[in-house]
Amino acid sequence: MKSMSNVDIYTISDELNKLLSGARVDKSFQPTSDIVIIRFHVPGTGRVDLVMQCGSRIHTSQYPLENPTTPPTFPMLLRKRIKGAHVESIKQHNFDRVVEIKVKKDKYYTIIVELFDKGNIILLDDENNIILPLKRKLMSDRDISSKREYKFPEERGINPITATEEEFKEIFKKNSDVVRTLARNGLGSLYAEEVIQRTNETIELDKNTSNSELSEEQLNVLFESFKNLFDNLKNESTKPQIVKSETSEDVVPLDLVKYDDFKKTYYSNFNEACDEFYSKKINSAIKDVKEAAWNKKVNKYEKRLRLQQETLDNFNTTIEESQHKGEVIYSNYTSIENIVNVVNSARDKDYSFKEIGKTLKKAKKDGMDEAQIYESIDKLGVLTLDIDNTKINIDPKLTIPENAEIYYEKAKKAKRKTKGALIAIENTKKQLEKVKAKKDVAMEHISTPKKRVKKNLKWYEKLRWFLSSEGILVVGGRDANTNENIVKKYLEPNDIYLHADIHGASSLAIKLNGAELNDNILKESGEFAASFSSAWSKGFTSQDVFWVHPDQVSKTPEAGEFLAKGSFVIRGHRNYIRGARVKIAIGIVDYEGKRIMVGPIDALEAHCENFVVLKPGFTKKEAIAKKIIHKINEDDLLTLDDIIRVLPSGKCDIDEEYHQRKKYEKKYES
Repeated sequence: MKSMSNVDIYTISDELNKLLSGARVDKSFQPTSDIVIIRFHVPGTGRVDLVMQCGSRIHTSQYPLENPTTPPTFPMLLRKRIKGAHVESIKQHNFDRVVEIKVKKDKYYTIIVELFDKGNIILLDDENNIILPLKRKLMSDRDISSKREYKFPEERGINPITATEEEFKEIFKKNSDVVRTLARNGLGSLYAEEVIQRTNETIELDKNTSNSELSEEQLNVLFESFKNLFDNLKNESTKPQIVKSETSEDVVPLDLVKYDDFKKTYYSNFNEACDEFYSKKINSAIKDVKEAAWNKKVNKYEKRLRLQQETLDNFNTTIEESQHKGEVIYSNYTSIENIVNVVNSARDKDYSFKEIGKTLKKAKKDGMDEAQIYESIDKLGVLTLDIDNTKINIDPKLTIPENAEIYYEKAKKAKRKTKGALIAIENTKKQLEKVKAKKDVAMEHISTPKKRVKKNLKWYEKLRWFLSSEGILVVGGRDANTNENIVKKYLEPNDIYLHADIHGASSLAIKLNGAELNDNILKESGEFAASFSSAWSKGFTSQDVFWVHPDQVSKTPEAGEFLAKGSFVIRGHRNYIRGARVKIAIGIVDYEGKRIMVGPIDALEAHCENFVVLKPGFTKKEAIAKKIIHKINEDDLLTLDDIIRVLPSGKCDIDEEYHQRKKYEKKYES
């Protein structure tokens, strides 16, 4: 995969600096060993994900990558140190393939993104010391490890944005040719050849011309071509584009002569162009890795199934052969008995089994009829006979029926084992189908990365909300700011205000709109208030909730008291909903269009058939969201982020007991 050039990085850094300056750092993720994503909150824009891949690329992305359930060390450290920090600046270091992201929290931190060679991502403190690198490296001139001072790579080449004519001509005094001189001085092969192609529009110049053979005129035109090309960057006259031919594809920030005959797709900014160019390619690379991992799981079950089938086939062969051998013994009873009598008679006369074997062998050779079925005899006296191309073992110490019974018993034993083998095969087939189905889902998710598009949310979707089973809208705050808005902006005189009787809870408003308040609305709203309170993260199964009329809710504290943002004073009598259930359901409802809704179980039962019931538990949001999305995602309407956003604060589990009970009830009714 193409690594970003110095020119690409200059353009990207400039765009990122304008977009992210002042943005708040949110969470960090590490989807693969060399990719780190930092999520920012940009005022007026919202969420912005910045993808950084060691030695390759840096750009914003709207293609979410699947994250591991357990975050690796590096993103966890970023969360600990810089979550909540604000971006001060993003810049390219010395027109090199290095980006510096400076943020401020309790102090300054710098994230270094190295995009040369195999690259690195490094967190520095305010004294330029390394807190933690993504990759530890020890080189002759640089030690990239914790607690060491960070040293930038040695500066080389020229900066085409600031380079003077004198500086430009200076690089051609070294013994080399034109194209190598430009390429090795920070332009890379693409832009080195572009400068030469533009020069050739005015004066003839072979790219392999030795520097010592350059005329003054050629050098002057070469500088003008160089300056004109990079003045586009300096003047911000970029034209971000993806160019394609039948054999190649590239992403560039400028119109290039080299790509005149290519098909071009232009973008509003270079970050967007890079996102389209790289994200699908990286998904392809990730797909290969994931597919190999899934194939390993599939192969494990396929190998097990193959061995189990071979074992079953062996059992069936044993049954068939053993029954046949038993039948052969009875069919040739007299012949076998005669040869057994010969052996036993010889043993009575103290002949060894070896001597008996020689005698029988000679008798067979001499044409004796009784000896024609003889094959061999072992040191324990067991005979091997060949009757009609069927080899059987006969123990002379046993009767003929006892010898036959050995084979019949062997067939019975194999038959008994086939039952277990068939059950094992059936179980393995089910497991194999299950793994294949999971693989198909996982591969489809990776193969067709869904671009995250900012949704135009309804006003209530920016809050906590649900539609009661009777069609009454109930809204609640998500944080201190929205709790404040619930009372100041959305709570009307005829509404009802609810709050869980515990510190740390949403303020709720039942939007009656002329409807009568009843016990069912209060019950459902109480469960919603209880679930979106700290009772959930504490693992409670029930929680008291109170409700009052809007005129009882005030922002005016008592004399000498202070009210924090999102807090209110309740005056007068409080009405209580005792022991409201801490449990919710999640599904897609059709309310002003299809949308995700989280609410009391009764409300979900009333408005949709397919939903998942959740209770306080032990599973992280990301993991539970993956389970939920496979159960309720109609028409690929939802993303994992949509689900995570509406879940309560704290860990969850699916209420399997509820779903099993409903499944049983449905089966019983039918």
